[in-house]
Amino acid sequence: MFTATCRAFIRSRFILPCCLLAMALVPQVRRLVSAADQAQWGECFTRNMVSAERDLPEHFDPQSGENILWTADLGTDNYSSPIVAGGRVYIGANNAHPRDPRIQGDCAVLLCLDAKTGDLQWQLTVPRLSDDPYMDWPRIGMCSPPTVDGNRLYTVTNRFEVVCLDVNGLGDGNDGPYREEGRHMAPSGEPPLEATQHDADIVWLFDMPKEVGIYPHDGAHASILMDGRFLYLNTGNGVDNTHRKIRAPDAPSLIVLDKQTGRLVARDDEKIGPRIFHATWSSPALGDIAGRRAIFFAGGDGVLYGFEAMPQNLPDGPPRTLKRIWRFDCDPQAPKEDVHQYIGNRRVSPSNIKSMPVYHNGRVYVTVGGDIWWGKREAWLQCVEATREGDATQAGLLWSYPLREHCCSTPSIAGRLVFVADCGRTVHCVDAETGQPYWTHTMRGDAYGSTMVADGKVYVGSRRGDFYVFAAEKEKRVLAEIDLGSPTASTPTAANGVLYVATLTRLFAVGKMRAIETALQP
Repeated sequence: MFTATCRAFIRSRFILPCCLLAMALVPQVRRLVSAADQAQWGECFTRNMVSAERDLPEHFDPQSGENILWTADLGTDNYSSPIVAGGRVYIGANNAHPRDPRIQGDCAVLLCLDAKTGDLQWQLTVPRLSDDPYMDWPRIGMCSPPTVDGNRLYTVTNRFEVVCLDVNGLGDGNDGPYREEGRHMAPSGEPPLEATQHDADIVWLFDMPKEVGIYPHDGAHASILMDGRFLYLNTGNGVDNTHRKIRAPDAPSLIVLDKQTGRLVARDDEKIGPRIFHATWSSPALGDIAGRRAIFFAGGDGVLYGFEAMPQNLPDGPPRTLKRIWRFDCDPQAPKEDVHQYIGNRRVSPSNIKSMPVYHNGRVYVTVGGDIWWGKREAWLQCVEATREGDATQAGLLWSYPLREHCCSTPSIAGRLVFVADCGRTVHCVDAETGQPYWTHTMRGDAYGSTMVADGKVYVGSRRGDFYVFAAEKEKRVLAEIDLGSPTASTPTAANGVLYVATLTRLFAVGKMRAIETALQP
């Protein structure tokens, strides 16, 4: 069990897993943007961390500059993964190295960078939520990877606000109806700042602690799922600073907003709150089951839920309750009552889910297990049949594969292979149909980010700062091992012929120069 000093150090350096993340599009759901962009975390809506990009390098070197197109400063504690759309790269950062002399002190930042050069276009600046570090952990960057749709961007700030932003920032004027950008970027008790063309343009804002009564914990990690006119997201509800009490037991874990207005459309009513062992950090996925769209959501109680997606022709009205199709308890033998008495127990504890569920070919793949900081040292990669109804705990499990230790990583399914990394410093390759293991590889550090498969390669980094490239095959072949110069808790992104790799301190745009020149031609 960690001492208080060790816990504080690890939280300050490695706090939130930016883990969590399909080969095929979900029927009846349109793409967000062109195929070359990566406008949402995970391929399209199913959350599979697989890209169709080709001609990506298998090796690069941050020290010599080999295959490095440009780099960008992220401060000191980035836990976000890059999102690429419309010639821009969006990624979280902190303000350790201020880009705007007006903005001083600790705050989280969302950067909008030029995809060709890495130059800053604008930034969203958000001061810390309160004096309680367990509600908004000091120094960490903006953790939530945004979702981009045309000229709008949706994300969750470190203050657990859902915001809709204009992708052009304030450079083309204030789109409104929100007009308080200057007030929003100023710390509490200080006068508003003058908003400039280099600042974000907030179109609307939905404050989850105020609007749905959540009590946030540590940091906001949510990748918003968009389905037509609706936004689905996990709320971040969790324990307080004692780690033994849920202050908002009745608050929802999953909500739905109208993307045009930010209006609350629906929420879950599963009463997950009292069973949340740490916090609600897993983002939802979307799939099609026999012609019926379904939302797959992993709760902070270690249970996987399937909900009916909201109909696109839903009339306006008061918030509705999401209709559950099925539930699957990923660890049915774990304690279910008075769960917080097991805090710090490394042998017996409830399980939770920090990664995202992945929908693929009628199945849901998910990693689950004891909490990294407070739970048992057991974890599994599980494959669940998505077509069940009711309680699917007994009949829904197709296979379960034991991981070495805790796991934050969302699995990547490429053909018949599943790749996943865990906090036991191990990368795994297993059969997607049967769960049969093919190979493992021991890294020098544990993984908070996910594997990403593209161009026949598997890319993954560790918190020690080493970055691995494997052949995406059932026979293990290590293609490269790269020193990033800094730990990484992020998942790589591939878009427009470029591989984007983020560490705690820098973002690298990696690519073969000839391929990049072709991709960037008008």
